Parts: sequence; C-alpha cells; structure tokens
Amino acid sequence: MPAQRRLHLGAFMRPVSIHTGAWRYPGAFPDANFNIAHLRRFIRKLEEGKFDAFFMADHLAVLNMPIEALKRSHTVTSFEPFTLLSAFAGATERIGLVGTASTTFDAPFHIARRFASLDHISGGRAGWNIVTTSNPDAALNFGHDEQTEHAARYRRAREFYEVVTGLWDSFADDAFVRDTASGFYFDPERMHVLDHKGEHFSVRGPLNIARPVQGWPVIVQAGASDDGRQLAAETAEVVFTAVNSIEAGRAFYTDVKARVEKAGRSRDHLKILPGALVVVGDSLDEARETRARLDGLVHEASAIAALSIALGVDASSFDPDGPLPEVPHTNASKSGRERAIALARAENLTVRQLAQRLGGYGGLSFVGTPQTIADAMEEWLVTEGSDGFNVMFPFVPEGLDAFVDKVVPELQRRGIFRRDYEGTTLREHLGLPRPPNRFFPDA
Repeated sequence: MPAQRRLHLGAFMRPVSIHTGAWRYPGAFPDANFNIAHLRRFIRKLEEGKFDAFFMADHLAVLNMPIEALKRSHTVTSFEPFTLLSAFAGATERIGLVGTASTTFDAPFHIARRFASLDHISGGRAGWNIVTTSNPDAALNFGHDEQTEHAARYRRAREFYEVVTGLWDSFADDAFVRDTASGFYFDPERMHVLDHKGEHFSVRGPLNIARPVQGWPVIVQAGASDDGRQLAAETAEVVFTAVNSIEAGRAFYTDVKARVEKAGRSRDHLKILPGALVVVGDSLDEARETRARLDGLVHEASAIAALSIALGVDASSFDPDGPLPEVPHTNASKSGRERAIALARAENLTVRQLAQRLGGYGGLSFVGTPQTIADAMEEWLVTEGSDGFNVMFPFVPEGLDAFVDKVVPELQRRGIFRRDYEGTTLREHLGLPRPPNRFFPDA
C-alpha cells in the first residue's frame, strides 16, 4: 500500500499579505512591510507551524496601476529579498527561504553568487524563484525603452538557468581540503571553469564560492503560459501557480506532471503549490463575515480599477449596488473576464462586492473553519489538484496566527502534514534529491 501523501506548505508573502485591504484591518500592523521586528515574529510563527518555506515575491518597479489605487496599496514597495532573507537566516533554524530574482534584469554570475551565499548562511535552506518580469515599468529602470518580447524572455531564462546551475557546480564537494599542515587549501583539479558562450551570455567562471550546501538551491518557477509550463517541467522543483478551482488545479497538475515525465524527470521531483488566501473562523458565518469586512476595506478607486481590468471595459458607470450587467466581449484577457463573471454569478455579488473582491484578492481562497479548510486542502491533495499550497494570509498577525494555531493542528491530526521537521534543508522538507555535480559526478 503506498504511503499517505502529505501536504507541503509555503507562505507566500510580499513580505506580508497580498490583500490590498490587509494593512487597514483592525489589529493589523500597518507598517509590517518595513518593520523588521514584526517580520521576524511572522517567520518564527511560520517555523513554529513547520512550514516548508517563506516565499518572498518581488517587484523591480512600483506597480503600474492608477494613482488613486496605487496610493492606497501596501503592496507597492517592500524590502529587497536577499537582504531580508539573509536576516531571516539568522533568526530561524529550519524554515526554507525562497527569494525571487529576475532573469531579465540581472546577470547569472550575480544570481549564482547571491543564492549560493544564502544557502551557506542558512545551512541549506535557500530557494530561487525564477521570474522573467513582465512589468514594462521595470524595463525602464534598467535602461530599456520597452519590455522584451515574451518568448525571448523565456529563451534567455532557459540559458540563464543553465549558466547559474553550471556556476554552482564550479567546485566538487570535496574540493576544499584545508590541510593546515601542508598549506594545501583546495585542489585545483576539483575546480571547473565553465567557459559558457551562448546566445545571451558569455560567462567564464568559476564561481568564487564553494558549492551550495544543497548542491543547488531549490528551483521555483511561477509561469502559467505554455512557455512557462515548459520551463517549469524542464527546470523547476516547485511550481507556484494561480488556479481558481480544484478542476483547474487538476488540469494544471496533469499537464505539468506529464511534461515533467516527458522531459525525463520523475514527477515526484516537482511539487505544484497553488496560491490560496485562507480566512479562518470559528464558524463558517464568522469566516465569511471576516472576508466581507476585509474586502470592504478596499477603496472604491482600487476596486473599480481592478474590475475594469478584469472585464476589459470601464466599470465605473455600472450601478454599484446592482448585479453585474451583460459585459461585451473585448480584446482583454478572455480567461480573466470569464472568471470575474463566473464569480459574480456563483456568489450573487453586486458590482461593488465583485469589485472589492477583485481589488483585494480575486484568486483561490479557502474561507471557513479549521475543519472545512482542512477538508478542502485534503481533497486537493488526494485527488491530485496539488501537492500543497502557498498560503496567503488575509492580514497579519491575526490571520497568520489563526492558520498556525488552528488549521495546522487539524492537518496534523489527519496525518497529512508534518508534526516536526525531519531534516534541516529545504530539499529535505520537500522530499527532493540533492542534484549531482554535473562536472564531478564522483564527488
């Protein structure tokens, strides 16, 4: 009989909540994004809850949204990931530390060195979230007049990955002898000069740091397009995805796992973790009231802007207290339009309620008691909708505390989540193998 599958849980933070109204919620810390004492408290609570990893998103520009919405969003700015995660490495012992770094606006040598350093500093807990950066405003911050075309960004990302992982393999694990008697510090025969010359990069190497503790930091990827899915299948070990239903989750899971096997990899060596906003209450009514109160803190300007973007039409003329009217087809995202319309119909939302939902967070959410939330997560796990979740908290600290104190024990009681860490590295938490050194397979 096969062993029971267990959930993997990451905390998707930016570096706190993704919900636009989170900073205004009663009891929340409005300055949490830039308060290191608060942030240390949060990650220690996550480690108490035995989370696999803290997952930090990042942006290379102020978000491109209307100024009326922008000035009310706490997600506009945040710390630089490596600086914060390095501080977290000294404040924690087991939880993984996943940082976002762009392949479009950085150099492979920089990324390889930073993540190798973080992996050593943390004792083997680093993960690299590979992004190609779609925000056109980011291009303007790096001397480009416009954003690079989508397929070209992914070709660059694929080569970037090869260079970074090649640099991580610069030294065999046994290269550093450190023999004080002979004065023999490292064996040059156990050092590889990469000498990469490709379409986008020319990188000699070697990396001037020992091989990371994990061999390679864990590779995370979040692309949903066909190019993104293929890059994930060939390179990623964790996929962060945005799906709005268990049916969509199963379809994504089936597609990506099949691509992984076609690429010659084990399907178990890639974990699929959808993002999910989790709102916990002692009753279903209480949880729903909390979500409604949270959504109600989203300013009208932010809400209508989000609804207009989703529908592809100007929603400012709609009756805010009436049902969503018929929406004409446009050249906007068809899937985004259909999701918004389906949400309004399924929950009988007014235009105002729908706008506030989308303006706060319109993606997958679990709103309920610890038992009903655990039921839903277990169903996703056992029916192969996911391997776990990147949990997003509605506000902090209360929303985070509620999940750790109430939902985690329920998942543990069911035997689908760990009661304690069984290893020390992020790879061990995720059940991922340590990659062999491609240049020194005997090490």
